Amino acid sequence: MSGGSVQLAEPGVLSLAGTLDYRSGPRLREQGRALIASSPAAALVLDCTAVEMSSSVGLSLLLAFMRDAKGAGKTLEVRGMPHGMREIAEVYGLDEILALQ
Repeated sequence: MSGGSVQLAEPGVLSLAGTLDYRSGPRLREQGRALIASSPAAALVLDCTAVEMSSSVGLSLLLAFMRDAKGAGKTLEVRGMPHGMREIAEVYGLDEILALQ
């Protein structure tokens, strides 16, 4: 998959997929913000199992989506984070901030 995508996979579950980098980041940021705001679910899950490649932009997106959810009075848990993203998150101490499943 080229580029990246974020979409509502099922009620309360957002799916993040593809390549997360400086080219896809701004578009994904806006799409994710809109999906979080429009979801009626109080508890959301961000499924990252389909992420193929991620730069630090991917972690930035996750943090931004966490802020969006909190601002909307919702919770957001991250599941299926690829190994490379998880390692970067651990190095920066973000594994404790991100609610990883």
